[in-house]
Amino acid sequence: MAHIDLGVDENRFPGINGPMRFRPETAGPLNALAEALLHAPHPTLSAGERELIAAYVSGLNECVFCCSSHSAFAAAQLDAGMPLVQQVRADLDAADISAKLRALLRIAAAVQQDGRKVTTALVDAARAEGATDLEVHDTVLIAAAFCMYNRYVDGLGTLPAADPAVYEQSAQRIKEHGYGAPA
Repeated sequence: MAHIDLGVDENRFPGINGPMRFRPETAGPLNALAEALLHAPHPTLSAGERELIAAYVSGLNECVFCCSSHSAFAAAQLDAGMPLVQQVRADLDAADISAKLRALLRIAAAVQQDGRKVTTALVDAARAEGATDLEVHDTVLIAAAFCMYNRYVDGLGTLPAADPAVYEQSAQRIKEHGYGAPA
């Protein structure tokens, strides 16, 4: 049970969904940020790749709800699906992804540890693999935002969904409608 009374059945509204219903005034901007970072059109990074960054950072932060959610969201939007997401989360170096995405995920991992751990060498390595300044910027912002979202969810002690199907259902809603659709 959450540390505060969210006024909802946490089994019906697991993870971030409870706090979003508790404070709709903050839910709007948080969902708008997620929409801009993860779902809105991007010139070079697919929605699946951006969701993968969110899932990867959430896994590093050990946020069960966010990692499960964004792993499902990424899987629903990547041709290789959940096996690829699991590969990336288990062994980034061996995962079957582009060298550019691997370099961007290394930047995301540095942000997760401490933003100051993003070095010129990491950025140069990403650029050497074809990453643009926009891709580096958005990777850093996705990683930083997900550190916040993860701490929001875990700091309030919310419950993750007990049924994995909940994440798959949400993935279809996000894929089709983005982050503006009610949970």
